[in-house]
Amino acid sequence: MLTIWHNPRCSKSRATLALLQERGLSPRVVDYLKDPPSAATLKKVLAVMGKGPRDLIRKGEAAYAALGLDDPALSDAALVKAMVENPILIERPVVLNGDRAALGRPPEAVLAIL
Repeated sequence: MLTIWHNPRCSKSRATLALLQERGLSPRVVDYLKDPPSAATLKKVLAVMGKGPRDLIRKGEAAYAALGLDDPALSDAALVKAMVENPILIERPVVLNGDRAALGRPPEAVLAIL
């Protein structure tokens, strides 16, 4: 099933969703700010993408600094926990297609997993 972790206020997220729809696709749209992924799901997606939590965390968010997430001693588990508890920290949009996932930055990057 094609799924997008979407933030309707984000221009990249809107552009990625539009790109999918222009190709006749109807992804399941998950507003991940209201319905964040579980830690297990986030870990699985990171593994599929071949990325660590620091690769998918939004370092410019106020919560990043407030929680001291720039501390290099923090474990991946601690970073994932912070992302699940503060989903605004998850970079967006993430598109999932079966056992593949891609970050829509730029939006065309998701075409590789279709």
